[in-house]
Amino acid sequence: MKRYVPFAILAFLVILTFIYPSIQVVNSNGKIDAADTAWMLSATGLVLIMTPGLAFFYGGMVNKKNVISTMFQSFICMAVITVIWITFGFSLAFGNSIHGIIGDPRTFFMMKGMLGNQVWKLAPTIPLLLFAMYQLKFAIITPALITGAFAERIRFNSYVVFICLFFVCIYAPLAHCTWHPDGLLFKLGVLDFAGGTVVHMSAGWAALASALYLKRRNEPNHSPARITYVMIGTGLLWFGWFGFNAGSAMGANPLAVTALATSTTASAAAAVCWINVDLLRGKKPSAMGACIGAVVGLVAITPAAGFVSIPHSLAIGVISSLVSNLVVEWRTRTTIDDTLDVFPCHGVGGMVGMVLTGVFAHKNINGGNTTGNGLFFGEWHLFLTQLEALVGVSIFAFFGSLLLLKITDMITPLRVSAEEEAIGLDISQHGEKL
Repeated sequence: MKRYVPFAILAFLVILTFIYPSIQVVNSNGKIDAADTAWMLSATGLVLIMTPGLAFFYGGMVNKKNVISTMFQSFICMAVITVIWITFGFSLAFGNSIHGIIGDPRTFFMMKGMLGNQVWKLAPTIPLLLFAMYQLKFAIITPALITGAFAERIRFNSYVVFICLFFVCIYAPLAHCTWHPDGLLFKLGVLDFAGGTVVHMSAGWAALASALYLKRRNEPNHSPARITYVMIGTGLLWFGWFGFNAGSAMGANPLAVTALATSTTASAAAAVCWINVDLLRGKKPSAMGACIGAVVGLVAITPAAGFVSIPHSLAIGVISSLVSNLVVEWRTRTTIDDTLDVFPCHGVGGMVGMVLTGVFAHKNINGGNTTGNGLFFGEWHLFLTQLEALVGVSIFAFFGSLLLLKITDMITPLRVSAEEEAIGLDISQHGEKL
């Protein structure tokens, strides 16, 4: 009977399209700006390309027999999360607030009231529907980031169940708390410009929980299938990240330019730092190391991109790269099998970025959204607020993910058999091979 459940869900959604048509045009006082709209349409496409970029990035790092399965785990998020988002997911993240924790799923159910010139209060110059589609791309890539932690040993059907639960129970509440004007963290003054907390910390802690829950692979050592895939993926991620960070300015404005500049600066600095740390250890400068460093820099600057200066973004790139490199080295000496080091790179990178936002943020960069200056400028309040949020989000994301993994495992076993793992997930899960 279990195999018919997905068909029943899809059938129900199709029936909803007939009995709940969303064709009402809502006219508000929003003044749509053509330039802002054009930029945000472009930024939405840029963020979407990051998920295929991530697929290449991860796919090139795993064993050849697991390339397709690893890449497909990223691609399927574009389909599954979109369906959830259109139905009720956007409402959970940005609907009418329920105690500052989660949105009312009825607010924009089936995209109700999304046509016309309706706008989001924090993005008053673009259509609400465009804002929803832009935010969808963040919701898509977040569960995809987790896949690197349990690569080469998770059942595909179980993975799909888990990402659905993760979106509803972890991602949506964090997005609402952080980015909704009535959200709990938003009201506390927590700064997260483009997703260091909502995206990278949540995915990083879920990755660590997954690595611990699924335990080690039977063959923990492997050779990357295609370093060239990793380099292509890094290029697509860096390219798309301009939409990720600069797009979070919600318009074609000077703040978007600042976010673009700080993003590319931090990424470049982190890549250089990673190579140099490897050289100090006596290693050769590697393409893989440069790519990982560049992505770590992008992760760390994400929460700070619209709040810090360009020189400080350079410092954020260097510090995050150094810290993540050290955590990767530490992780290799433990029994934690985070296959592609998602937690050291995304989780730790996001936390470093969140803390350094509290250090380097200044009201002159983004006065409209910054309640105070960072620790570097002699003020403590913002820094302590960021630390408090970091602890709270970490506890919620880690233990919440552990619980969801257990629930998923009870519904359908998470881990493939030893025989399936030995054959490779491309064949055992999908019947395909390179």
